[in-house]
Amino acid sequence: RVFVSFVIDKGGNISDITVMKGLNEDCDQEAIRVIKLMPPWKPGKQNGRAVKSKFVLPVTFKLQS
Repeated sequence: RVFVSFVIDKGGNISDITVMKGLNEDCDQEAIRVIKLMPPWKPGKQNGRAVKSKFVLPVTFKLQS
């Protein structure tokens, strides 16, 4: 499992992607690649207004030999 942190801006776009806890370089890079491919998210709301928010997403890998 790779834990990836990122920021969702007011428009729902993903930025500031960082690996919080990784497995190895290949899995970490693949998790980042997949998150970059995600469509825009719904932004967080506070008092009815869209705000920037931080999110940590666990990415689970199932490795087979």
